[in-house]
Amino acid sequence: MEKLLTELSGGVSRRDFIKASAVAAVAAVALPGKVFAAAPDKIKVGLIGCGGRGNDALSNCLAAASKLGLQMEVVAVGDWFKDRADNAGKRRGVPAERCFAGPDAYKKVLATDINLALLVTSPNFRPLHFEAAIAAGKNVFMEKPVAVDPPGARRIIAAGEVAKTKGLAVVAGTQRRHQTGYRRNQYAVEKGAIGKIVCGNVWWCGGALWKTDRKPGESDADYMVRNWVSFTEMSGDHVVEQHVHNLDVANWFIGHPPVWALGFGGRARRKTGDQFDFFSVELNYDDECYVHSMCRQVNGTYSRVSEHFIGTEGSTWGEGAMKSSKVIDIPQFFEHGGPYVQEHIDLLQSIIDGKPLNEARNVAEATMTGIMCRIASYTGQLVKWTDLMENKGSPWFNLALSPCPEDFEKGPVTAPKDDVVAVPGRD
Repeated sequence: MEKLLTELSGGVSRRDFIKASAVAAVAAVALPGKVFAAAPDKIKVGLIGCGGRGNDALSNCLAAASKLGLQMEVVAVGDWFKDRADNAGKRRGVPAERCFAGPDAYKKVLATDINLALLVTSPNFRPLHFEAAIAAGKNVFMEKPVAVDPPGARRIIAAGEVAKTKGLAVVAGTQRRHQTGYRRNQYAVEKGAIGKIVCGNVWWCGGALWKTDRKPGESDADYMVRNWVSFTEMSGDHVVEQHVHNLDVANWFIGHPPVWALGFGGRARRKTGDQFDFFSVELNYDDECYVHSMCRQVNGTYSRVSEHFIGTEGSTWGEGAMKSSKVIDIPQFFEHGGPYVQEHIDLLQSIIDGKPLNEARNVAEATMTGIMCRIASYTGQLVKWTDLMENKGSPWFNLALSPCPEDFEKGPVTAPKDDVVAVPGRD
């Protein structure tokens, strides 16, 4: 990690990215360890990942800038597939020469004069792209989750620390942290409204996501990128890719990540990729605090996406009713345009205020919690947090999924076989 911090810190000064129009001409102000220059006339944004969520994230960012009265220009876009990059660029008025495609498209976007990068590719690429964005001195919005394996999650934490030294803002797509109902309840819990949390449940139970059949002559790389929600190597499995939201709420409300995980899962419905259909995991948060995690992607089954916690003096839903005999004075939390827009408002406002948000560790820990659940379920073993974060002798500390993001730039990759999954235990 120390080596990575040294490589990323690379001497790039941070520009004070934006100010309200009334103070746009303020002179540069030097602060210890950082340099804040006069604000540019507009936000110059680059989109890396032009799928559905990527285009939505860009729309959310543009809406946030509008609500703050800020000018924004979409300078460059990049995607694995040329048609997606071209379509996104055309939609936003980006010249064809700045619509980049291929495995190195992110490098070309970051080489432009953008000052905000939106990282919205499949999760496996996030550590590589985040490191590159921070090294290039860009503020970052990145979608969740931010890794698919323990080394990747630790890379995010390391790069996030470098972002702090550069004064760069980092906001993640765990939008519940920007949602009024969740913020009110978390504040009340933090102030003791339900006492100490002793147990809880978190759920993401819904239907299956899309799948794409393999096209004639399609390369393994193209097939995996196009069908990324089916491959653990690309998404982390749905306990990481979707359930990260609920796991993040548990970490947030309790105040720290879990100590260990023990669980199971299985597969019966899927035809493509190598992921499970469901997971059921017990998470121990120490001090006699246990949370049951349940997630499922099976059509025609009961749906629930929420969180519930019981404390020594009450109980609460993540967003919703709270039972408490205490009166807590809760400040007003604003939400404009919904949480997906509010997270971008908070990102931009933090830069305006000269107090850049940095959510890298929070989202990395939530991602790692999902990874811990997956490893426990795939192997049938009890997996400790220290196995993933500290214990280099653990078989899971350096458990890196393959192909890794760098492999996609080196040449052809080999996709895992469809419908071949982890089987815990032995006969």
